[in-house]
Amino acid sequence: MKKIIIALVMGIAATSSMAVNTVKVTVNGMVCAFCAQGIEKRISKMGATKDVFVDLKKKTVAVEAKDGQMLDAKAISAEIVDAGYDVIKIEPVLQSVAEIKAELKSRK
Repeated sequence: MKKIIIALVMGIAATSSMAVNTVKVTVNGMVCAFCAQGIEKRISKMGATKDVFVDLKKKTVAVEAKDGQMLDAKAISAEIVDAGYDVIKIEPVLQSVAEIKAELKSRK
């Protein structure tokens, strides 16, 4: 049992120390294409942003950093809140924005 717990802790620590350059943000209040476009435009203007994808149906925003740069989750959250929406959750993901888009298209 101790070995399992230690393995889980080590796995979590390894994941959190990995270089993740994409975050997925769950946003409440996006109800139309205009909402999605406004968020995409605001996040795209941020210096470290390479690519942004807004999934209106899932109410998520995926943001990918430029090569060699880090995303500032607090700044992304502040930008979305300032636009009038609620940020429910921000989580790092290992996929690029292009991979997230491709996965969505393959499900249709």
